[in-house]
Amino acid sequence: MTALRVLARPEHEARLRPVPWRRMAWVTWRQHRFALAGVAALLGALAVWLWLEGLHAHHAYAVAADCRPASSGACGALVGYFLTYVSTAQTIAIVLQAVPALIGAFVGAPVLAREMETGTFRYAWTQGFGRWRWTLAKLVPLGIAVAAAAGAFSMLFSWYYQPFFAQTLSFNAQVPLDTGVFDLRGVAFAAWTLAAFAIGALAGMLIRRVVTALAATLAVYTGLAVAAGLYLREHYMTPLLVKNANAPGSAWIIGQQWYAKGGQPVSQSVLGQVLQGAPQLTGGKGGIPQDDPTVNQYLVQHGYTLWTSYQPGSRFWPFQWIEGGWLLALSVLLIAATVWLVRRRAA
Repeated sequence: MTALRVLARPEHEARLRPVPWRRMAWVTWRQHRFALAGVAALLGALAVWLWLEGLHAHHAYAVAADCRPASSGACGALVGYFLTYVSTAQTIAIVLQAVPALIGAFVGAPVLAREMETGTFRYAWTQGFGRWRWTLAKLVPLGIAVAAAAGAFSMLFSWYYQPFFAQTLSFNAQVPLDTGVFDLRGVAFAAWTLAAFAIGALAGMLIRRVVTALAATLAVYTGLAVAAGLYLREHYMTPLLVKNANAPGSAWIIGQQWYAKGGQPVSQSVLGQVLQGAPQLTGGKGGIPQDDPTVNQYLVQHGYTLWTSYQPGSRFWPFQWIEGGWLLALSVLLIAATVWLVRRRAA
């Protein structure tokens, strides 16, 4: 009788081999290439706008700065022509303030929210990805991509805005630490974009609905940006104080306060009563224009002291690294929280 050889079955099925990270990155690219193309189109269109406006603004500034004598009518006309670009620059800065929020809402929020809303995450988890690897493969490459694009764009914006920081022409030049443009330059713009993306990713995981997560991302990012600009940034370093003198032209003025001889703060109403004794001064019958040297001189002569607190323009890069550092830490924390939620809650 012929003996039949029976192949023994393995005691346990072989475990699926994890999908390589490069394959996971390729899948992420395939899934989100249109979102990345939208970011590239948005920043590309804004970059063309900046480049064209920047060429004209730089040329107008160079012509006005080289004009001699500076007090002549012709030079004044050239300065006036350059000033026509200031309003455009302010409009551009306002538009760019919304860019990180839009990237966070339309790129970050749908990354996980769409998968959770449609249920396609269940299929992805059967392909040997694993929950935490699946989440990291989506968030890390996309976060790096949008932050890198924002960083490159901020370099172009810094070049474009350079003439408006110059103190050589007779106009109210922008200060480097001004809230309207500080977070659009240096490393801050990339850090804010990454933070907006991380906020969107976490909101998408928590809410699991694309439209609702999009709205939540816009709301949270706006609140964080307003809080940083109005309250946090001025305290990154201790402000400097100057007494009865003007702060440097590039300084960011934090506040001004009049004090009496005993060191007590003086209210505006008290100063108004003091100025009533000098009706020839502007503001003697009403408000107190603190930028009027005549009024200030009169108050100083009567024993009052004006203290001005400010942040010097030389602190631009320390402030940039401080803001970029805490935003990076916040982004890492939000992404880590998103990964934890995927592992614990996405059953």
